[in-house]
Formats: sequence, structure tokens, C-alpha cells
Amino acid sequence: MSYRIIGLDREPFAELFDMNDTELAKRGALRVTAAADKGWPCRISLEDAKAGEDLILLNHLSHDVATPYRSSYAIYVRKAASMAAEFVDETPPVFEGRPMAFRAFDAEGMLRNAALALHGQADDKIRALFALDEIAYIHAHNAAHGCFSARIERA
Repeated sequence: MSYRIIGLDREPFAELFDMNDTELAKRGALRVTAAADKGWPCRISLEDAKAGEDLILLNHLSHDVATPYRSSYAIYVRKAASMAAEFVDETPPVFEGRPMAFRAFDAEGMLRNAALALHGQADDKIRALFALDEIAYIHAHNAAHGCFSARIERA
């Protein structure tokens, strides 16, 4: 079972980096600087920001469906991220070294299954979920903090 993991499109976030702190606050967003090389996962590039990099922390509607599973939560986007990352049949750097929760949905946006992946288990868990015919796509979340990480589709 082949799959692809897709970062978010940069375009909807581009204007945020030109806003001042007051304008960002009106949108419920914050300008932040990564304090370490790990722990600041960008949802565009699907890699952690390096210490000193600029990011925007904002609320993102990650699952825009008319079901009880509609979901939004805080995410980071890096100023330096130029385009959405794409990984085919491999997991991105942001999945490494952190437990991941995979939420598997049907075509109508209803949760049908889920899995928790510890270090080195993500690929196997994704393939096992896609082995179920009713699964149309998967959302990856950081298990500890609960934030959306990436969408996973059948390739």
C-alpha cells in the first residue's frame, strides 16, 4: 500500500510574516523564535525549525468537515519554509523522535480507526490503517501535544 504525506501549502500563511505583533494578535497568532533544534515542527516543510528560526504559532482548521470530527488546534509554520513538503512511502523528519497519533477517516470525514506509533513504527502503522478499505485518509498528530502534523493520503 503506497501513501504520501503532504505539508500544508505556504500561501495561506505567507502574509502572516509581514504582520506586526498587534495584527497577529487580532488573528490569535504569535511570532515566535525556535529556542532549540527540536520541538518546533513546521507544518509546511514537515521538519523542525532550527534554534533561532522565526515561526508563526496560530490556530489551524486541519479537519474542515461537517462531522463531529471537525478539528482545529495550534500549529507552527516557519518563515523559511518555501513550499509544501511531500514524502512518498516514507515518513517526514517531524515524525522522528516523537510519538505520533494517527486518526484514520472515511470519505465522509468520520473517524473509523486510529493508531499510536512510537519511534520507528510510523510507516507500519500507516500501512496497517490503509489496509482497511474504508480508510480514505489519515491525519497525523503529535501524540503528546495533540497538534496536527500532516495529512496522509493513498498514493
